[in-house]
Amino acid sequence: METNNLPAAQELLRFLPEMLLAVFATIIMLWESRYDEHGERPGMPTFALIALALAALASLIAGADPGLAFRNMLVVDSFATFFRLLVLTVGALTVLTASPFLRERKAEGGEFYSLLLLSLLGQSLMAASNELMMVFIGIEISSISSYILAGYLRDDRRSNESALKYFLLGSFATGFLLYGISWTYGLTGSTNLNEIAAVLGNPDIAPDAVLTAAAAALILAGLCFKISAFPFQSWAPDVYQGAPTPVGAFLSAAPKAAAFATLLRIFFTAFEPMADRWLPLLTIVALLTMIIGNFAALWQTNVKRMLGYSSIANAGYVLVAVAAHSSLGISAVLFYLVAYSIMNFGAFAVLSLREETELNDFNGLASRQPRTAALMSVFIASLIGLPLTAGFFGKFYIFKSAIDAELYWLAALGLLTSAVAAFYYLRVIVAMYMKPVPDNAPDLAIPAPGLQAVLFLSAAATLGFGIFPGWLLDWATRSSGLLR
Repeated sequence: METNNLPAAQELLRFLPEMLLAVFATIIMLWESRYDEHGERPGMPTFALIALALAALASLIAGADPGLAFRNMLVVDSFATFFRLLVLTVGALTVLTASPFLRERKAEGGEFYSLLLLSLLGQSLMAASNELMMVFIGIEISSISSYILAGYLRDDRRSNESALKYFLLGSFATGFLLYGISWTYGLTGSTNLNEIAAVLGNPDIAPDAVLTAAAAALILAGLCFKISAFPFQSWAPDVYQGAPTPVGAFLSAAPKAAAFATLLRIFFTAFEPMADRWLPLLTIVALLTMIIGNFAALWQTNVKRMLGYSSIANAGYVLVAVAAHSSLGISAVLFYLVAYSIMNFGAFAVLSLREETELNDFNGLASRQPRTAALMSVFIASLIGLPLTAGFFGKFYIFKSAIDAELYWLAALGLLTSAVAAFYYLRVIVAMYMKPVPDNAPDLAIPAPGLQAVLFLSAAATLGFGIFPGWLLDWATRSSGLLR
């Protein structure tokens, strides 16, 4: 479908969420110049939340008029709208969590909120891209902002180290992605996803299958870094541990969700005609990601690093649903990404209350802050996949999609690695409820109102989607129409 004759207003409407994020990010940067280096920034978190709310409203309005825009480079459909709203929600939770965290450390600056909005801009663009070069632009906007956010605490050596590792490894992975894009263009003569699919699906003009498979593998390698999947997963624990805790929470949810949206869009559209070649590779990647993430997490004594390896394992679970190559599998991916983003962000939000995040630092938390311990238990239970939580239904739909696709061995191994995960998750519960309070335990601050809202909303959503999963699953099913 061509868009050359579309009214300019209609095209701009479909790009409105990204435009709003760019405008508000620029305003915040200009606003920042009014303040001293270490002064407070009253109103900036609220302004950022207003920007996110307007962008979410614009996403709904744009989603009501689906279609292509800007010479088919963007596609606004229910799939793009789903991921736009997901990353914007994570962005709002990040603002609420980061504001008291940074204010306490006298590090709150307008540039933080500006970079956050720009990162979300890139992620929204990734979800709506119908062109490989637009995908690359979206990834770079998101990644460069994320690199800076990871090293935002300039006086913290761990934060600086995490940013440097993230930047160097991310640049390396981007090279794979861009090389794969250039190969794809050379083989098919286009970077438009639909045009690539048309070339690959026509045996009369399809390029060499081996070279095309190599191009797809290079693109997959670049995206595996973004989702922290094997063999590009090693950055995640270091970055999550060294970055400011709210940034670690953000990186574990929003960029990962956008990267999965990109992976689904590219491989279920452009490379769909050659699915029989990339599905076996994706299955192996899913299996190794689950195994490495879960078994590496067993040995961690730092909770942030444990959640970093857990993030790797959860990427493996999502890839199981992708490997199922079905509409149910795509629905399961969407459902689980929402569930994982909420429960994992909630766990990181609890960690933002503490300077240290060693497992022993949680000893006796239930007797000192029973409410915080109870909320953390909800998030841990969902990460394990216990019934009545969103994590349970997320994993149920993932493994059901694998079984329906006759990937019995992958589903069985996924369940076994989930049992391994239960061991290291339960250690946090044991520390909070069954270990005595250390003699030198520091006093715990009462969570700020914004942080309390994040904790309670995350817990309510985790339980709500676990007890009543129908609404979210229906939305995910309506948004999963990538397979023709």
